Amino acid sequence: MSFSGNKPEDGLGDFLAPRSAEDEQTERTHSLAEIAVDAGSIDVTPSTSSIEIVTEEPKFTREVEVVDPNATRRSNYSRRDSLRGEIFDQPEPAAMLTAERLIDVSARNRPAPESGLRRFIYFLTLKTINLGDSLKVRERKAVDARIGAVLEGGARFVPVLTRKGGVGKTTVSTLLGMALALSREDRVIAIDANPDRGTLAERVSKSTRFTVRDVVNRAAAIDGFTDFSTMVSRDATRLDVLASDSDPMLSEAFDEGDYNVVADMAARYYSIVLTDCGTGIVHSVMRPTLQRANGLVIVSGGSVDEARLASETLTWLEANGYGDLVRNSIVALNTATQATQLVKLDEIEQHFKTRVRNVVRIPYDPALAAGSVIKFKDLKKGTQEAARELAALVVDALNSPS
Repeated sequence: MSFSGNKPEDGLGDFLAPRSAEDEQTERTHSLAEIAVDAGSIDVTPSTSSIEIVTEEPKFTREVEVVDPNATRRSNYSRRDSLRGEIFDQPEPAAMLTAERLIDVSARNRPAPESGLRRFIYFLTLKTINLGDSLKVRERKAVDARIGAVLEGGARFVPVLTRKGGVGKTTVSTLLGMALALSREDRVIAIDANPDRGTLAERVSKSTRFTVRDVVNRAAAIDGFTDFSTMVSRDATRLDVLASDSDPMLSEAFDEGDYNVVADMAARYYSIVLTDCGTGIVHSVMRPTLQRANGLVIVSGGSVDEARLASETLTWLEANGYGDLVRNSIVALNTATQATQLVKLDEIEQHFKTRVRNVVRIPYDPALAAGSVIKFKDLKKGTQEAARELAALVVDALNSPS
């Protein structure tokens, strides 16, 4: 079979005739040589055939956080949980930067010992050896911290009361106020609310003749603490005392409304307001006193009848809706009263501990027995410690959620 250009020969018979094996072999061998190629007839269009190119996919690596399957994630932070290794979902808040966490309390940064041989060694070694304070000093500072604890909110009212006269109610009010004022940075006042002419102002050095009656009469004109401070006597401990009326005829006129005026005024300028209540618990001033009370101190003597009357006072308060106040109150057991040596004080104390928050014994002290001006620094050490413990318990109770 032969071609002329790109066209087959005209003989149809020859085209359809069967070809021999020799003819096919000859065609395969010489086909390229026999074909005349016209340069103008070459199709230069690129082939549409595709070539599959196989490449290896690149491999990327990254660090993967390995999480303990037993760990739990939380968003409510606490320092203790953080130290245990717990994982939190959120960044640590600023509130976690507490003084307890950041301040170095090691020996090199510990405050210098207050006194004694420990202080001498501290300075002798050029401050390289710091043994710290003694146990007694640390205990005293701990009590100071309790007394000086911050009280949230407004003024706190603490009545000091009893149903029997002569058991040392005014003395306890004075000791409590002095111990509070010595260790606290804020102001403390003791108000004599005895309708029968109290003697609270006679326990401190008087620096004014003003009384609760003057505060009531001049309330509208008092424009700041400077004005109010002229009506109180200030002790060396920084305790302010507001006297009751010295005229018995006038003192009977001091009633519920008058007490509220005085209490409202005191609440403006003081953080703790002690109220030295009169004998008994049914006079007119007692109602507003208890309504305002945030804490309570019950004074009991060391005799059988004095202890029983104090316990009956608690019963009366519970029966009149002050059960929570009673359970959070403190009993001051004055052991300087008559017949104290004849009774079992431990039994009296144990009885009150079943009813109130705590009990503090006030020991006998000649400086208190005189019934005159009390100078806290001149009291026996045991008396000072008892007053400070009473103050610490009162502040603890004021900060108690109950």
